[in-house]
Amino acid sequence: MPSDPLASWKSRLKSGLRELESWSQRRNLEEMRGVNFCSNDYLGLAEHPALREAVLLAVQQAKRVGGTGSRLLSGQTEDWKLLEEEFANFAGTEAALYFGSGYAANIGLLTALVGKDDVVFSDALNHASLIDGMRLAGPRKVIYPHLDLNALESALRRDLVAPGRKIIVTESVFSMNGDIAPLREMTELAEKYGAVLIVDEAHATAVHGPQGSGIAAQAELQLRLMAIVHTCGKALASAGAFVCGSTVLKDHLINRARTFIFSTAPPPYLAGQIRAAMNLAAGMDREREELQQRAAWLAREFRFAGFDTAGSASQIVPAILGKNDDTMEAAEFLQREGFAVRGIRPPTVPEGKARLRFSLTSSISTTEISRLKETVVEWRARQPVAAAVRNA
Repeated sequence: MPSDPLASWKSRLKSGLRELESWSQRRNLEEMRGVNFCSNDYLGLAEHPALREAVLLAVQQAKRVGGTGSRLLSGQTEDWKLLEEEFANFAGTEAALYFGSGYAANIGLLTALVGKDDVVFSDALNHASLIDGMRLAGPRKVIYPHLDLNALESALRRDLVAPGRKIIVTESVFSMNGDIAPLREMTELAEKYGAVLIVDEAHATAVHGPQGSGIAAQAELQLRLMAIVHTCGKALASAGAFVCGSTVLKDHLINRARTFIFSTAPPPYLAGQIRAAMNLAAGMDREREELQQRAAWLAREFRFAGFDTAGSASQIVPAILGKNDDTMEAAEFLQREGFAVRGIRPPTVPEGKARLRFSLTSSISTTEISRLKETVVEWRARQPVAAAVRNA
């Protein structure tokens, strides 16, 4: 009698889950409770009454509440045309094209632009969506050490006369370290060696730059870049992402980006939500300044206490603990003390770099941030190895 293939598959899946569990890498879905240091709702817009009212109004005024088809078929509406024009103005670019998620934006952008004869220079800590976009596009990949511009320049120099186009890909604010790419210097390197630069502003959108328009806008680089990706699901408390750049880039993506072409259009009312969030965020300079001040304080206090904060210079402040088990124990301790905190482990971060990652938002008070710092220090003081090292 032949073996049961379904049972065999399930057995292998269970075995894989057990292996993850043995390495303290198995993940589970659960709602976080307590003071939320996991949220990407950096400006607190997800609970803002004005945004809630804008969403209700957009639903009431919408002709329909479904996309009905891709935007190249029945899904295109004036709502999306106008919003893309407004967002391009916000970002400081000629044009913008909306995608259903930041992941879809990066996949669609890279696979539409890059070919097998091209070379992509990618930061070692770039997001999975950028990595997967490169894998699908199939170019030759050069991975340079995180934010090491000397290594990047050496790689660009080696490929100066190589065939194919050259593309540098980076995040602006790195999602796991909270550090910031030197975009001006990177742009100059790109121009010096005949390359173009693509920047993912996911964790900078609405949080950094003039009126929240990002790190590239802060450096006045928008018209010198190939593309800028701004996401809406984080500080803008909405969904989706815009690829911003030239008009010809937008037209190219409409015709070549498969994640755009073959995706059902979002419901028209979502355009109203994003527009309202963008307008609210543009007027929140005080909240942005206070958020950065609080994050800088926490990072400084952690460093004074002996924690590695990975060069954080943003609202994302990690405390690198190294071992998976230690990280999960620390996260559980913080959860018992009333903090919504997750331990971040490989493969999200490199081996040996497991960490607590704290996302600060405008909704968290200075009192709670201070209490968090004291609780992390308290957890470490309870660890026998750490105590022995400090007393040696």
